[in-house]
Amino acid sequence: VQLQASGGGLVQAGGSLRLSCAASGRIFSSGAMGWFRQTPGKEREFVSAISWSGGSPNYADSVTGRFTISRDNAKNTVYLQMNSLKPADTAVYYCAARLSGAAIRASLYDYWGQGTQVTVSS
Repeated sequence: VQLQASGGGLVQAGGSLRLSCAASGRIFSSGAMGWFRQTPGKEREFVSAISWSGGSPNYADSVTGRFTISRDNAKNTVYLQMNSLKPADTAVYYCAARLSGAAIRASLYDYWGQGTQVTVSS
C-alpha cells in the first residue's frame, strides 16, 4: 500500500485547509485510515481515524468539532477537513493505513505517507 498525502500549507489562525491522502495498492475493505501529526521533539500524535467499511470516526479531543475526516471509497482517498485552525495545529501531518479497524495508536498502523506540513500563523 502506498499513501500520498497532500493539501498542507500556510494559513492564518481561524482559517481552513483540507488534506487528502490517496491510497494505492491492496486496500482491504476491513482496513482503516488515520491522520497523525508531529512537531519537532514530540511523539507522533493521533488526530483522527476512519474505517473503510463505515462506522463512526475517531477524533482527538483537541480537534473535535473543528476537524472532519471523510473517505471516498471509489477513489481510495481519505480527507481531513480542518476548520478554525489554531497555531497549536502547526505540525507535519501524516496519513497512515492499517489492515484492520480504526485505531488511535500510531504503532498499530502498517503503512505511512510522506507527511505534509501545516503551518498556522497567529
